[in-house]
Amino acid sequence: MTKRYNYRLALIALLYIFPLALFAQTTIQGQITDADNQPIFAASVLVEGSTIGTTTDKDGYFQLDDIQIAKTTLVVRAVGYLPYKQNIHESQKNSQLRIILQKDNRNLDEVVVSGTLREVSKLESPIPVEVYSAKFFRANPAPTIFESLQNINGVRPQINCSVCNTGDIHINGLEGPYTMVLIDGMPIVSGLSTVYGLNGIPQALIERVEIVKGPASTLYGSEAVGGLINIITKTPENAPLFSLETFGTTWQEYNLDLGGKFKVGSAQSLLGVNYFNYSNPSDKNGDNFTDVTLQDRISIFNKWNFARKDNKTFSLAGRYVYEDRWGGEMNWNRQYRGGDEVYGESIYTKRWEVMGVYDLPGSEDFSLSFSANGHDQNSVYGDTEYVADQRIFFGQLTWHKQIKNHDLLTGLAYRYTYYDDNTPATTEVSHTHLPGLFVQDEITLHPQHKLLLGARYDYNSIHGSILSPRVNYKWNSKDKTQVLRIGVGNGYRVANVFTEDHAALTGARDVVFEGDLKPETSWNTNINYVKKFYSDNGSVFGIDASAFYTYFTNKIIPDYDTDINKIIYSNLDGHAVSQGISVNLDWAHSSGFKAMIGGTVMDVYSEEGGEREWQMLTEKYMGTWTIGYNWNRLGLSFDYTGNVIGPMRLPVLGEDDPRPDESKAWSIQNIQVTKHFRNGLEIFGGVKNLLNWKPTKGIPFIISRAHDPFEKIDDPSLLPFDPSYVYGPNQGIRGFLGVRYNLFR
Repeated sequence: MTKRYNYRLALIALLYIFPLALFAQTTIQGQITDADNQPIFAASVLVEGSTIGTTTDKDGYFQLDDIQIAKTTLVVRAVGYLPYKQNIHESQKNSQLRIILQKDNRNLDEVVVSGTLREVSKLESPIPVEVYSAKFFRANPAPTIFESLQNINGVRPQINCSVCNTGDIHINGLEGPYTMVLIDGMPIVSGLSTVYGLNGIPQALIERVEIVKGPASTLYGSEAVGGLINIITKTPENAPLFSLETFGTTWQEYNLDLGGKFKVGSAQSLLGVNYFNYSNPSDKNGDNFTDVTLQDRISIFNKWNFARKDNKTFSLAGRYVYEDRWGGEMNWNRQYRGGDEVYGESIYTKRWEVMGVYDLPGSEDFSLSFSANGHDQNSVYGDTEYVADQRIFFGQLTWHKQIKNHDLLTGLAYRYTYYDDNTPATTEVSHTHLPGLFVQDEITLHPQHKLLLGARYDYNSIHGSILSPRVNYKWNSKDKTQVLRIGVGNGYRVANVFTEDHAALTGARDVVFEGDLKPETSWNTNINYVKKFYSDNGSVFGIDASAFYTYFTNKIIPDYDTDINKIIYSNLDGHAVSQGISVNLDWAHSSGFKAMIGGTVMDVYSEEGGEREWQMLTEKYMGTWTIGYNWNRLGLSFDYTGNVIGPMRLPVLGEDDPRPDESKAWSIQNIQVTKHFRNGLEIFGGVKNLLNWKPTKGIPFIISRAHDPFEKIDDPSLLPFDPSYVYGPNQGIRGFLGVRYNLFR
């Protein structure tokens, strides 16, 4: 009886103890950071299906007490980041969790400056501005911002020379000279430097890149006809104490980015160095010319922020770039530079830049922006020498004032350009003065409706008065998940052929000008619609669609067809049009999956004498994608990026040229795996150009008359030497491996 009683007592005790063990009270604690290992303050941490929750402290730490572990799911949310869920298992009780939140790069509330020359949220900006964070570019690491832009819809880096691999950036089918490139809002990369100045911006110091598609001449003046790319560098306050990123490829390309910050008194400074080297001549297509240009480049960037009263800004930055690049016949060396024995294209570039912003003291909001740069280029293309010197000095004083529902911005600008080269087109040194005045009024008609009116007047010392007006309207829904923008604007551009079109310098064709080249003018209209969807399971889906139309007069289009031995430049006696539709789709899930897929269909043509002609080197369509997965538990991330470029018209040398006059669609695809460690260290590696695509596929040759570049063979049946037939990178599949490290304390 006693034994039976003891069994019964033990069974009852077991039935009570087992549930208590299963639902034991315990503590869940951990730290929440972003992908750069920076702690996230005030992130909410909730136990799903209950009212239990807390927020993180300034170091990103949290603690939840008296939690039942069985079937517990944590839900984490923070402003500017994607929501995150994590199931907590028995083995994780009382252990230190580490949760990494991914930034919501599609957040409508992030700050932009490019559309209106002042800081506003992306949602409130009447101008559509696309924002790409430094993390976006890490999905496909590249040594230059030029190459990094290849996965942005509607933006395409264009290689313009098979030999020296120089290029420019196309936006919505418009060539590089129509795109203004800014660094921290200053017109640094333009004119002569458009061809070479995009290299050497230390990637580790880039905070984000803002892109405006369509004319921005009202605020930024000439060269912003097709749009602008504003490279925003980190502030010393937000930058890591030390950063390093280095990688190499199986083609023996090596890139190193170093960054760091330090403090001197009340001033904080950010210092960055970029070094790139490729010294391995390769000729895989068998034409005795280098497939990829040899490069040796170093760039130093330094930025200072000075503490002032009343939160007034005083920022000063500078950059120096030196680059030595050459391409040509495989047996070329420096002893042949400028001669006619062995063909080579050799470019020495020295470039300096200074830029700054200073808020004037006082109660009114006056701000002075200034920049200066010098670009010294010593280059030879075979036996043709091109030596150029360009200096640009820019200053702009703005005044910002809010009066009831009016947000006024007005300013005075002055730009001086010094330019000299040894070409026949420059018989004397060019001095161009460009004073300007602009005014902008952003009117809040209603919390959901805004109207932007703007105009700019410039006086070009060579071409006279130029007026650029614009009108923009914005509507957003009450819940701020929908935005509609409509804009109309005018743009203008003063062209300099030798600084902008590499084809004018290389090859054996003669350059011919028909009359004096007048400034190009354009009218543009665009419609932009943005919609975001949020689901209860942590998904965020967004659509960003635009339709654009630009009408040009006086457009300058090089004529390759009239005479195969000449490139003829003249103002179009007619008009040109760039029109199309662009759509971006974004999706992200708390599980770690994310995708950004975009496509653009465009029609870019010129019409003269009743005949329509498709613009050279402009695709009919393009698509891009960035697809990733973050496996936070293992600290791994996977990225698959790529683009597809539609057919484009190519500059052939008449009917006897066996090369096709239209390219086929092509695609560059890349894959990457990254291992993240808790101390800020990352190791990444992958494969670029998975499909091993090269423009030589299916084509008899890329460079015309490569065997006789100086045309010493007297045979009129031979085509002239011409390396301008190029439309994509001539580099095949390659692996890469790198290390990234950020120290924030």
